[in-house]
Amino acid sequence: MDIKFEKATQLKQKPDQNSLGFGKYFTDHMFLMDYTKGIGWHDARIVPYGPLQIDPATMVLHYAQETFEGLKAYRHKNGKITLFRPEMNARRMIKSNERLCMATLDENIFIEAIEELVKIEQDWVPSLKETSLYIRPFMFATETSVGVHAAKSYQFIIIMTPVGAYYPEGVNPVKIWVEDEYVRAVKGGTGFAKCGGNYAASIAAQEKAQSQGYTQVLWLDGVERKYVEEVGTMNAMFVIDDKVVTAPIDGSVLPGVTRDSIITLLKDWNIEVEERKLSIDELMDAAKTGRLKEAFGTGTAAVISPIGQLYYKGEEVQINDFKTGILTQKLYDTLTGIQWGDVEDKFAWNHEVKL
Repeated sequence: MDIKFEKATQLKQKPDQNSLGFGKYFTDHMFLMDYTKGIGWHDARIVPYGPLQIDPATMVLHYAQETFEGLKAYRHKNGKITLFRPEMNARRMIKSNERLCMATLDENIFIEAIEELVKIEQDWVPSLKETSLYIRPFMFATETSVGVHAAKSYQFIIIMTPVGAYYPEGVNPVKIWVEDEYVRAVKGGTGFAKCGGNYAASIAAQEKAQSQGYTQVLWLDGVERKYVEEVGTMNAMFVIDDKVVTAPIDGSVLPGVTRDSIITLLKDWNIEVEERKLSIDELMDAAKTGRLKEAFGTGTAAVISPIGQLYYKGEEVQINDFKTGILTQKLYDTLTGIQWGDVEDKFAWNHEVKL
């Protein structure tokens, strides 16, 4: 791929790695590429990070043809920089774009664009423990038109931000509100796609939960409002008796990269995983009777976040005395150890960026 490069005339001061937060600071450059029907993808370029200029009739503003991804670059102790399973993000974006009738991007081009931007911004990849460079590829309709139809032009952009912990709690248990009023997704909809509309629809419940002192929302299915699906920014897993139970990927749940990685680790450790429907009543009963040993969310941003408390219809239950469980901690230590190069990568998940 021929990528033009325009270097920023004035570079930003790097933030303190001890207080990065999440998504607060952005690198000096960004990647852009355009798609035009009949021509295909063209004009790949890396330019100084800055505002976009769009027409008020740009279709994404009216009909929400937009998808995005999230992955991270990690700096190992030997200075090597790796991406974690970027091919899975590329493939998921293809599926998301197909659902929204958007142009698709070849897997190899997706990864090459990220690699080239990371090479230029390699000094932005933090080195302290628990830090990484979060990478946000996204795509949106750029055609100027009012009238509902699939757009004929798109733009693909990559921006990056050095990050610490996603949740202020870090790797400590969070309180979760089980939502029974609003719904996030239904089969046949866009629940499996990573698109902005899904997240916009979740904000009302998120605001409600946070006003009551809860960190995140646990969604139930959109039809019966009975079966546990996922947390707002994470897939959810529950250790019931000696098994790990999680919702199946059947159209309304996002196929998480971290979710897949955790399931692979569990099976490698000979721990039984059940991908099945789990009713909220079964889950609450398991918590009350002590059968629910641990619970945690999985996602690129937080990696693994222990769940210490659930609230559902006026009733609260604690999980593992609001402490991080042994299995949860082992999964976190192992997965982040692989990502930061401290644990053997037996699954060949790390993708080295050739600097």
